[in-house]
Amino acid sequence: MFSFDVYKERRNKLKKAVGSGLILFLGNEEIGMNYRDNTYHFRQDSSFLYFFGLDKPGLAAIINVDEDTEIIIGNEPTIDDIVWMGTQPSLTDIAAQTGISKVAASDSFGTLIKKSMSSGQTIHYLPPYRSDAIIKLGSILEIPNIEVKERASVKLIKAVIAQRAYKSAIEVAEIDRAVNISNEMHLAAIRYSKENVTEKYVAGIIEGLALSAGGNIAYPVIYTVNGQTLHNHPTSDILKKGQLVLCDCGAETAMHYAGDLTRTFPVDQKFTSLQKEVYEIVLKAEQAAVVALKPGIRFLDVHKFACEHLVDGLKQLGLMKGDVKDAVSEGAHTLFFQCGLGHMMGLDVHDMEDLGEQYVGYSEGVIKSKDFGLKSLRLGRELEAGFVLTVEPGLYFIPELIDMWKAEGKLKDFINYDKLDAFRDFGGARIEENFLITESGHQLLGEPLIKSVSDIEGLSRL
Repeated sequence: MFSFDVYKERRNKLKKAVGSGLILFLGNEEIGMNYRDNTYHFRQDSSFLYFFGLDKPGLAAIINVDEDTEIIIGNEPTIDDIVWMGTQPSLTDIAAQTGISKVAASDSFGTLIKKSMSSGQTIHYLPPYRSDAIIKLGSILEIPNIEVKERASVKLIKAVIAQRAYKSAIEVAEIDRAVNISNEMHLAAIRYSKENVTEKYVAGIIEGLALSAGGNIAYPVIYTVNGQTLHNHPTSDILKKGQLVLCDCGAETAMHYAGDLTRTFPVDQKFTSLQKEVYEIVLKAEQAAVVALKPGIRFLDVHKFACEHLVDGLKQLGLMKGDVKDAVSEGAHTLFFQCGLGHMMGLDVHDMEDLGEQYVGYSEGVIKSKDFGLKSLRLGRELEAGFVLTVEPGLYFIPELIDMWKAEGKLKDFINYDKLDAFRDFGGARIEENFLITESGHQLLGEPLIKSVSDIEGLSRL
């Protein structure tokens, strides 16, 4: 945890922004994996962590803005808890860590909320993303489960985003730490990627590094020779010479701040000439997008700028034709780049995604597109100092998508379909780095991680 003063200040800002009513925060519960007591890895809700810092299951919190009171809800440890888990702090001790003196038992949670409801107080809560939380809120608030998410407080959502979107110096330091651990994970991925080992073997080493650094992985490891599938997780397939590996992995620190990096590299240390050409198109697009990062520019425009660089490179490769800007405007590039250039990052690797992409990544003047490709751009709003985000262009050769577009003759004025057969088994390539937007531009987070062809080929294998 940070100092409890940090959490008190965050809660005071929140109360001022919300203005009145009762604010509910549900911490996460432990969930059984294949039976009740064999639980999944516990991960606390990120907004609960942000405002309270308490990384324990079974907690909730109430902030009564009108009365200026704060309560931590939970249960005192039982003798069974102590027998199985060791000496446990009292609920009062837990609350004191975040600067709160008032506590209440879990079975009083609903009673406290219903008392406020009966007095006419507005109840504010964030949209739940777990079924147990939906059921709990539905029962307490006496509304159908299907309506729980849609009745979440927009005022609270906007107030939370208005704080969490701007990273403080202590948060940046944590993210920096996460990115440096992620760097080590990627270096290991490159070194251990050799013929006759499986994807899962290398992925296991990567995940172990995150755990040994005191935290965990920030998201399930993506490690695959089928890089054309955007979120393809490792299999038991054996690596072979000549294959291209796409590795997207990141560490989460013990305080749950994330890193999120991607590198693409050959199994046998040397890129083929075609792999090198495609990789360097992606690298040039990434470098151009990074240069453009600064306060005041819309990330939507940075995305389009990167897409233009991808199209320009694909034209030189003979796969595309016509005017570059027209090709991007018509969406021709989405045959090869189907996702967005990046997203906000912090306590969540896709920061605050549970609160709604339109609220987090867009603004009233920048509405999220529903078009193929652009609908997957999680961040489009104007950048501001304090934002932390990823930049991750890529090229993905998806045979099924190529066949569908070719059969339709879609955007044939921009695409040389007769040249695509040579790329059906290529896979994909992506490069991803993490940045802080500063007052004057941007700052790379973490130490620089190798990304040039010569540096990747020069890294010794194990």
